[in-house]
Amino acid sequence: MRKFYPYSVKAEKAGKKIYHLNIGQPDIPTPKAYFESAHEFSQPVLSYAPSPGIPAMLRSIQNYYKGIHVDLDESDILITTGGSEALQILMLCILDPGSEVIIPEPFYPNYNTMVCAAGGCVRPISTCPENGYRFVDRERIEALINDETRAIMVTNPGNPTGVTLSREEMRVLADVAKAHDLYLIGDEVYREFVYGGGPLLSMAQFDDVTENVVVIDSVSKRFSACGARIGALISRNKALMAQAMKFCQARLSVATLDQIAATALYRYGAGYFDSIRAEYKKRRDTCVSMLSTIPGVVCAEPQGAFYIMAKLPVDDADSFQKWLLESFDDRGETVMFAPGGGFYATPGKGFDEIRIAYVLRQEELERAMQLLKTAIEQYRREVMKV
Repeated sequence: MRKFYPYSVKAEKAGKKIYHLNIGQPDIPTPKAYFESAHEFSQPVLSYAPSPGIPAMLRSIQNYYKGIHVDLDESDILITTGGSEALQILMLCILDPGSEVIIPEPFYPNYNTMVCAAGGCVRPISTCPENGYRFVDRERIEALINDETRAIMVTNPGNPTGVTLSREEMRVLADVAKAHDLYLIGDEVYREFVYGGGPLLSMAQFDDVTENVVVIDSVSKRFSACGARIGALISRNKALMAQAMKFCQARLSVATLDQIAATALYRYGAGYFDSIRAEYKKRRDTCVSMLSTIPGVVCAEPQGAFYIMAKLPVDDADSFQKWLLESFDDRGETVMFAPGGGFYATPGKGFDEIRIAYVLRQEELERAMQLLKTAIEQYRREVMKV
């Protein structure tokens, strides 16, 4: 996703304004409590934090999960440097060379990074835009399981698709993991951003698979605090957490001050998320509505997170993005998205798909989507000659 950065720098130096739909960096203000807590820090020495996390941070997460009917001991939680470190530690704990992790594609590209770095490989569950990227089918999933399979991993709600699993679909995954003695990894960093109503869901709510379930969590998206780099690895599997603790001890600790400040974020309750959810829903509706006016676009309405995956009527999304930065502008403006190929493990898939992150203010988002529509029409006429 970042390979187009040099092209964007060159375009901006040439005077173009770029509307960034390519990175999932929320523009919602980080709650003031984070900065106030950091400002109030007055200890004479900024010392190492405990390897599992500072007690106040652990209690905050424990209380948050109690609010969604999940009872955790403090020992079931390890604070990590963002959700990324939680993923890295987990993969190092559960994978051997040649191990496989079943993941529906398209998926967050760093899953591939973390799995491969631990010696494993991704076994993708194929999906398609025409079916809204749905993937929960027990027979299809079980057909991918073999002696090297260690885990099933899903993002719920999904990045990049916005697919949100129903409780019934989650139950299917839990049953498969239980039947085949697999880890079931739920990356749930977008949990609050669901638009269909109903209670917040977590894989950890299934009490009959506590030995199987691992949850990846983070303050990055939930509280618009990506720079805080505070995440969590959560599981009631005591043997797994004992192994993960060794990696936490090896890296000593997560940043003390960031933990202290992030603890304050958990003071915010459901009301805080209601307004943010309404804002993202409005943005989602804008994207879906405007995409529906572009002939040839295939796009299902996402039910969660703040991403849309769409199939475009272009020959190649990478080439189209490069053209947008080098050759296109409308009144000195252009747009960036994330080309779809990088979200797939299967070679050749996603070449005509893109991910849009609807993290811009409403008026900017409307302009960005209009630019995308104009650019597609011009690209097809001038480059594809259709």
